Amino acid sequence: MLGAHDLPAVNAALNATAATLLTVGFVAIKQKRVGLHKACMVTAFATSTLFLITYVTHKILIHGHTPFAGHGVASAVYFTILISHTILAVTTLPLAIVTLRRGLRGELDKHRRLARVT
Repeated sequence: MLGAHDLPAVNAALNATAATLLTVGFVAIKQKRVGLHKACMVTAFATSTLFLITYVTHKILIHGHTPFAGHGVASAVYFTILISHTILAVTTLPLAIVTLRRGLRGELDKHRRLARVT
């Protein structure tokens, strides 16, 4: 049975699964395999949603706040990566939702344009 301390491994597996599904879905649409593309993208979204839930659960309920112990250049590099990662994560969520919704509604021109950015 999985416990709270297994969440980092679960998160890594969910993230890797989502990345694989996104890659397969991208290749599928390039090959005009629309059904496979749709299945991969919907599953990738569901997998990413589950990742987000388990990640936030782990950070808030179990792990808590961990201050960065580095100083100087290491601290600057760490916070630059952290801030850029956070901004990308926050902007990707609404983009992914709208892109998925447009694809599922058949708004393919809008879907394609936004998918290139997303």
